[in-house]
Amino acid sequence: MIPWLEIDTPFPDPSEAMGPEDGAPGLLAAGANLSPQRLLSAYRRGIFPWFSEGQPILWWSTDPRMVLETARFQISASLNKTLKKIHRSKSDPRWQIRFDFAFEEVMRACAAPRRDGQGTWISDQIIEGYRALHRLGYAHSVEVWLDGKLVGGAYGVSIGRMFYGESMFARVTDASKIALAYLVKFLLQNGVTMIDCQQETPHLASLGATPISRDEFMRHLSEAIKYPQIQHWRPIPIFTD
Repeated sequence: MIPWLEIDTPFPDPSEAMGPEDGAPGLLAAGANLSPQRLLSAYRRGIFPWFSEGQPILWWSTDPRMVLETARFQISASLNKTLKKIHRSKSDPRWQIRFDFAFEEVMRACAAPRRDGQGTWISDQIIEGYRALHRLGYAHSVEVWLDGKLVGGAYGVSIGRMFYGESMFARVTDASKIALAYLVKFLLQNGVTMIDCQQETPHLASLGATPISRDEFMRHLSEAIKYPQIQHWRPIPIFTD
């Protein structure tokens, strides 16, 4: 049995999460709420919420933990070609990269059902919780616009020099990867060496993400969150003229 959290119940230690033999590896607790205070407390402890509509709030701390070291982000030849096209379009901006211009719209796009079944866990309850974090400056979106329409993006949580990636979407080829490329560039420039990807997937692995142990993740996290919050979220050009 996992513990049930009341509003003022502290989180258990992440090491108490279920293991592979328990049927739900990484599940730590249930209950409480998605207030900014609770969410920030969770992320600072390497814990994240993940649950479906109709379930109680479920809190997880997976082991191993999928992470993307920003210096190891892999840009394919086709993505590199698109990024150069975007860079050259400054005088004719069909493409635009924006941060935090349409945070809720990005979340709702990520929540839309996809062919692989991903995205539907982002409920209205989740959206409201992260909107509150966004208003406080802890949650951010990266957006790809083409001809004035939002065609791709990603969002996540930033604490100190730690970024927790939550979800991304694409309505045209490579749009989510474009968003990630600009996010990685910005994070590198601001001293962030690791993005938390939470769970292992082939797609994340193709971008350079790798699993590490929970202990290794927690050691990195404990140092990264000590830094001041990153200010002035603005896209940084990936290429220089």
